[in-house]
Amino acid sequence: MDSFQVNCWSEYDELKVVMLCAPSIVDVTDSTIAEQVGWSDTVNHNKAMDNFLALKTILENAGVKVLDYANELAHEQQLLSKQLINRYFVRDLACVIGNRLLPGRAGSSLRRPEYPLAHALLEKWFPQQFTAQSQALHSFECGDLLILNKDAVLINLGMRTTLEAIDKIKESIFQEGFSEIAVIDLPKSNDTLHLDMNCNVVNVNLVIAKSFVRLFPVQVLTAQSSRFDMIEPFLKRHGFDVYWRDTYKTIPDINFINLNPETLLISKQATKQQFLAHPLLKKKNVLEVDVTELEKGGGGIRCMTLPLVRT
Repeated sequence: MDSFQVNCWSEYDELKVVMLCAPSIVDVTDSTIAEQVGWSDTVNHNKAMDNFLALKTILENAGVKVLDYANELAHEQQLLSKQLINRYFVRDLACVIGNRLLPGRAGSSLRRPEYPLAHALLEKWFPQQFTAQSQALHSFECGDLLILNKDAVLINLGMRTTLEAIDKIKESIFQEGFSEIAVIDLPKSNDTLHLDMNCNVVNVNLVIAKSFVRLFPVQVLTAQSSRFDMIEPFLKRHGFDVYWRDTYKTIPDINFINLNPETLLISKQATKQQFLAHPLLKKKNVLEVDVTELEKGGGGIRCMTLPLVRT
């Protein structure tokens, strides 16, 4: 692998390097089984692979270097990994915040085997930047974290991230130069599983969010203090307007990524008109990719991509 350092200070700077993982070899052909593992429908492996290759190709065509971590696993590790049905949702495994790589900790037993496999590789690739935890971390899945800008981070407690985990990682975030961490506690359901299923950064000065989120307070942490605020004034204080959405399809409409400040990558199933309707988004270059089969696993494009370098 080419040598580089991880670096990420926002959700909208140009994406240079991203980690992905191909879907498992498992077909889920029974709707009851799909429901029992938290999927919305049955999934065909071949179709899922076609979706994955389409996502990989559109990223590479945009000039993004793509790393599929499963390819780097030892043979015996691959025998396990290729059977893990959610392994392609790499966003939850870790996050790059500033120049630091923070490992996550699974909040679901179904996903627990993926984390040590990915972390061992990330620590091998980036030994100076990987921040290993000195003791067992309470569950922290990185789909619950948004980097707003170089000053502020938003984290959701949710179903898979605990306050104890935030307390353990906050010092690492402050050490990178961020001055505020806002903690929100959104409803705990499959439709609100992670923060990025409820809100997302869609422009350098705009967040898109489900309308109900505006009713929730945030606990604003600094290195020296803690206070409460409402989510909208907190975001406005950090330079973000909010595009509140009353109607939405949770996964495709909220779960997308910025390839750079001018370009969005969204699902083919997304309501494209919602992006183009906002005055700040009318000139956006919007790329679409078919990830319909992968989305049945309960996550979208943001869940499937772990940015390693944004500049």
